[in-house]
Amino acid sequence: MKIDTVIFDFGGVLVDWDPKYVYQQIFDVPEKMRWFLENICTDEWNLEQDRGRSLAEGTEILTRQFPEHDELIRAFYGRWKEMLKGEIRETVEILHELKKRYAVYGLTNWSAETFPVALERFDFFKVFDGIVVSGTEKLVKPDKAIFQLILDRYLLKAENSIFIDDNAKNITTANEMGFHAIHFENPEKLREKLSSMKLI
Repeated sequence: MKIDTVIFDFGGVLVDWDPKYVYQQIFDVPEKMRWFLENICTDEWNLEQDRGRSLAEGTEILTRQFPEHDELIRAFYGRWKEMLKGEIRETVEILHELKKRYAVYGLTNWSAETFPVALERFDFFKVFDGIVVSGTEKLVKPDKAIFQLILDRYLLKAENSIFIDDNAKNITTANEMGFHAIHFENPEKLREKLSSMKLI
């Protein structure tokens, strides 16, 4: 196995982002917050913004559909910066270690409008040799097309690349395309896996 490249997902792997950081301040009952995020501002709805739909359009679609939740819906992107809690320090340390030996790239499902906020806030983004953002490309994981895009754009080979992501569907696609995929659970297990593969 000849590895020369490591590709990271960002949210949940290198960046601690969670809508709960905002909505737990709004809802006094956790069950109500959970219901809202599972039924109104859902992952599926947010993914469409990651696919390239504007934040304004996504918000208007939802407020028309659920006018009784107008203020709560507008808080999602109105207070989005508060959802971005910080970097996951232990994974960032692993990133810097890997960078000494391999090319490192990013492949993220992220709105083109909000990604610049994270790019400016976190210094570790500067170490990447290239980053593919779904909102810019109008493609999202686990679509094979966005995996192919990063390979083609940076002249990478899947069989020579490690792909790290916390989403099981993305891992399945990566495996199907020949990447050496690691399902991220926490930094400790990631370090163990990379160590067992003699990559770190």
